[in-house]
Amino acid sequence: MYTIPEMKIGTKILILFLTLNLLSCKGSAQETESKKPTTEIDFSKTVKSTFPKPIGIINDYGEIFSESQNTELSKVLYDYDIETTRQIVIVTIDSIKPYNNIQKYATDLANNWGVGTAEKNNGLTIVVCNPCRQIGIASGLGTELILTDEICKEVIEKTIIPEFKNGEFYNGIKNGVTELIAKWK
Repeated sequence: MYTIPEMKIGTKILILFLTLNLLSCKGSAQETESKKPTTEIDFSKTVKSTFPKPIGIINDYGEIFSESQNTELSKVLYDYDIETTRQIVIVTIDSIKPYNNIQKYATDLANNWGVGTAEKNNGLTIVVCNPCRQIGIASGLGTELILTDEICKEVIEKTIIPEFKNGEFYNGIKNGVTELIAKWK
């Protein structure tokens, strides 16, 4: 009679041991499964979806140009493109989210849209975020040989921003484009 209760205790210990062992295996399997998806996130689709679709050489999503200003600037840019095959695209937006840096945004947007010709990599993209109070100029690798980062920064600081401070967004962009075209020889 004494041996039967010992078996029951031994059986209980064995069941408890097996249960704990199974629970620990299941716990590590769940942990592995929950960690795996975080390493497989594809951010390329996220970045692509953050950019608006191009609507032309002037993409005034921030609505800072009047219709006549848009038409006048478009003519200048289209004529320059036809004459030289160099493409300048203007983009005004209300937000650069999820980006923090407008320069990175402008570069990624230009690459995403394919500004300029692929053979010459001769595009130039000017992005203005009025609510962010930021402007960035992204140049293709071929363009960058002439319009260096220093030249673009100087045009922003000395030509475009002074007009922006006076609320003259169109004049800032138009004068900046005129100066960039003159330097792009």
